[in-house]
Amino acid sequence: MRAMPVRLLLLCAAALAIPGLKAQTASQGTAWPVKPAVALAGRVTDAAGIFSDGQEEALSRKLEKLERSTRHQMVVATVASLDGAEIGSFTTDLANQWGIGRKGHDDGVVLLVAPNEQLVRIAVGFGLESVLTDAYCQGVIDKKMIPHFRKGDLYGGVNAGVDALIERLD
Repeated sequence: MRAMPVRLLLLCAAALAIPGLKAQTASQGTAWPVKPAVALAGRVTDAAGIFSDGQEEALSRKLEKLERSTRHQMVVATVASLDGAEIGSFTTDLANQWGIGRKGHDDGVVLLVAPNEQLVRIAVGFGLESVLTDAYCQGVIDKKMIPHFRKGDLYGGVNAGVDALIERLD
């Protein structure tokens, strides 16, 4: 699973996951770079503990199948807290720290959910920016994920987001 480190470009904007949430601006977060203290646990790293074992396994199987068929790496991560960091910087630094995507291809994708801050982010490597555009990813967040999140179904939202991203990449 471990790949060579690559740089990721943040293409997909943070989204409000639950009504009443305030948008986080860069000035509200910590300065760049962030050093996320989250260890990679596999294709799904559920540090916030929001998935059951079965849900985590189902997501992992989908992500493994995507990697086998396309060679693109995608991971899902949840964090208990961003510790005051801006979600965009946090997600990019996490992706680079973990080395998601193939060296020379920059084809990694990280879907990050921070349930306590009620934020979600999709970070996409430079090599996939023409396929997973900012507009497409924002649509995935707004139309596929947030409706589930508003109902309290975090897994359903993440699963729907992963399905939409895989459909576009496959």
